[in-house]
This record gives sequence, C-alpha cells and structure tokens, in this order.
Amino acid sequence: MAFPKTFLWGGATAANQYEGGWNEGGKGASVPDHMRGGDVNTPRQIDADFVPGALYPSWVASDFYHHVDEDIALFAEMGWNVFRMSINWSRLFPTGMEDKPLEAGVAFYDHVFDCCIAHGIEPLVTLSHYELPYALVEKYNAWESRALIDHFFTYAKFCLDRWHDKVKYWLTFNENNSGVLEMGAALSLSLIKDYSGTVFEIPTTAQQRFNALHYQFLASARIVSYAHENYPGVMMGNMDGFMASYANTCDPADVLLNQERMRENNWYSSDVYVRGHYPQFAKRLWKERGVVLDWQPGDKELLEAGTVDFYSFSYYQTATHTTHDNAEMTGGNLLFGAKNPYLKATDWGWQIDPTGLRIFLNELTDRYDGLPLMVVENGLGAFDELVVEDGVERVHDPYRTDYLKQHVAAMSEAIEDGCNLLGYTWWGGIDLVSASTGEYAKRYGFIYVDYHDDGTGDGHRVRKDSFYDYQRIIAESRG
Repeated sequence: MAFPKTFLWGGATAANQYEGGWNEGGKGASVPDHMRGGDVNTPRQIDADFVPGALYPSWVASDFYHHVDEDIALFAEMGWNVFRMSINWSRLFPTGMEDKPLEAGVAFYDHVFDCCIAHGIEPLVTLSHYELPYALVEKYNAWESRALIDHFFTYAKFCLDRWHDKVKYWLTFNENNSGVLEMGAALSLSLIKDYSGTVFEIPTTAQQRFNALHYQFLASARIVSYAHENYPGVMMGNMDGFMASYANTCDPADVLLNQERMRENNWYSSDVYVRGHYPQFAKRLWKERGVVLDWQPGDKELLEAGTVDFYSFSYYQTATHTTHDNAEMTGGNLLFGAKNPYLKATDWGWQIDPTGLRIFLNELTDRYDGLPLMVVENGLGAFDELVVEDGVERVHDPYRTDYLKQHVAAMSEAIEDGCNLLGYTWWGGIDLVSASTGEYAKRYGFIYVDYHDDGTGDGHRVRKDSFYDYQRIIAESRG
C-alpha cells in the first residue's frame, strides 16, 4: 500500500447520531432532537413540539456520553490515530445565543479530548454537524437570518480558544453543499420554523436555501480567518457531501446534464471554500433559480480571506444522470440519479463504486492544485446479525470488510497518482443512528452497539469481525 507513515486512520461520528445524553448537564434541544426515527420506506418526521410517546433516536443515540473511556479505548485498540467527532453546539450554548458556555458541557469535551490524546488519537472536530440549537430555529428560522453568523462565531471562537492546543484539525460545516438541494432544508440549513412533517416536504424556495448557504460560507470564512490569525498551528477544513456522478450514456446531452449537476452539487460550494469566491457559472445558476444573494460590505473580502487549509468530503456511492426517460432511478447519500448497470448496491440501494473514489480524488487534486484532501466519511450501512457462538457474541460482516478493502485500495492508487491524501475516517467506526433514516438497523460500525429501533437494548459494545480486519489494514499500512 502507498500510504505514508503519517497517514491518519480512524472513524467518524456526529454528536446527534452518537452522543446521546440529549438533555444532560443543561444541554438544550438541537434540531435532530426533534426528529423521529424512520426506515428505508418511511421518511423521518420532524416535530415542532415533542409528541409524548414518540421515539426520538438522537436522545440516546449510541450513548457515547456515558461510554467515552470505553469507546475511545476500543478505537485505540483498532489502531486509530484520528477520531472525527462533532461538538454539540447546544451542549455548550443551550439556545445558541448565550455569551458563556455551560461548565458541564465544557468539562465533557475536555474529557473527550484528554482521553483521545492519552490514547495517541488526534481529534478531528466538526463545529456544526447538523446540531443547530432548536432555539435558533424558533427565533430566526435558523440560517435564513444573517444573525446566525455572529452566533456561530461566538460558539466557534470559544471552541478554538479553549481547545486549539488539543485539536489540530477542524471542519466548519458538515455537508452544507446539500443546501443547494430541497432536502438540504432539513439538517444542513434547518429552515424548519413552525414546521411539522417529513424531512422531504419542507416548504422552502431556492432563494431561501442559496442565501442561507451564503451566510454559512461567510460564517465559515470568519472563523477560518480568526483561526489563521490567532492559531497558526491548526488546520481548518470544509466538509462537502460529495455527490459524485457520471453521464449515463455518451449522448452529449447526458454529458452536459452531468456537468451541470457536478457544478451545482459539488463545485459551487467547494470553490467558495477553497478559492474564496463563487465559480463563474454561479451567475447563470442564480438567474435560473431566481436567487439574489444578500451581499453586504466586506462579504467579498471575507470569503477571499477565509479559505480552507484542506478539503474533506464524504464519499459513499456514485450515480449517473440522463436526459432519457427509460432509465431506472436510484438514490443514496444526498444523491439521486439513474442506476449504473456496472455497479452493485447496498441493502439501501446505494451503488458501490470504489473506482469512483480514485477518479474523484484525482479530480479534486487537479481542480485544487494539490490541496491536501481527507476522506472523512465512507462506509457501508447494512443489516448485521448478532450471534452467540461458544458463549461469545459475534457479528460476521465480510461484506463490510470487502467494501473497506476496495476503497482502501482505491485510495492507495490515488496516492500513487499524486493525490495529497492526509487521512481516512470510516463513517461510524461504531454503530450509530442513521441521519437519513433515523434507524439503528442500518449499521455502519466495526463495533456493534446494542440499541434497536423499538427503543430496546442496553448499549453494550461488541467487536465485529471487521474490527479486526480494519486493525490489520492499519497495521499493514504502517509496515
């Protein structure tokens, strides 16, 4: 394998899907705390007011809140030297509008970071991973208001000031390029004031979404600039949900359609983060969508100054785009398109394409002149069966190991191609609640967590077969 000795191997989580302890230590409610569980056929439901008896999976999630030491020890046993996690904004600032954080919340993250460091693990921290305090929805309709730039800066500045000496790698917003899509209104932008209903039926306009995304770009640039001015030892990155796609046929109309989708879904956002300005095609996009951004004095200069040090992204699958009416359609993480007949798919229909990872790592390397890259989400959601053999609980998951090996091989080839790849964090690493469906049954981890969609389970942890396979892959990469 072509991985350098300094390569960062680990796993990724989000507080709303993993942390639990939703109202402990004075924590306020976040947007995911108002979301019920669903499944592959049943969309998640958002409740403006909590419904008695309803199951809100983020309330417990995987209960990392009470398993910090155990979980991080397991991560270290696998050989991780990086752990991607997020800080739950409302655990520090319950409404998102306070001037000072909760001491209990600060103490919790102090302990998490100290535990990571004691095990030789670098924390990789996402500042906003779908964990917006719900009070900001009630007051402002979240990122529809420019006021959130200041509130986010207060929160993010505290985090940098407090933990810059313990956390080297920071990401500002998770997959906020999803804001170009209608479904981005739910988690990324949280444009759900007074709304109750499914996550796919939120009534927003392109004007609302693109302007909210503009405010997030400005908020990111502001904290990146602050970090660069005050803490030169840290590295600030963005995080895009990479919606990788191909033309379904060699019909030039399909090729053009795919180019348009790649531009809007991916390059629109990443160009702002990396280059500090909107791409040349944005003006036509705004015109066709009826979008007029709220530009204020200093915005242009702020975007130019607040460019990131590395580009990170999620990669789960690819899709294809076509102008032909007879194509069979499929979906995935943010991504919908025509099925690719050359690819297999997961139980949830996500097409498995390790070669695509190499293709788009090379594409990113070329587009951004060798900027450091990091794959911070990649993984396989599957139905796992817990069995007892000779009195020992086990999970046999060769399908997960196969997926892992194929994508690790693709990354190795991309490094040989010249990609400056810093690290890889498998999504989950430990079972957690699915963001898209809100279910436990869609398991990603190398570690099984005994919680289930009916609210049962005691949360105990079990090493899956893939735990040891990832352990071997990491050890072999280090020679």
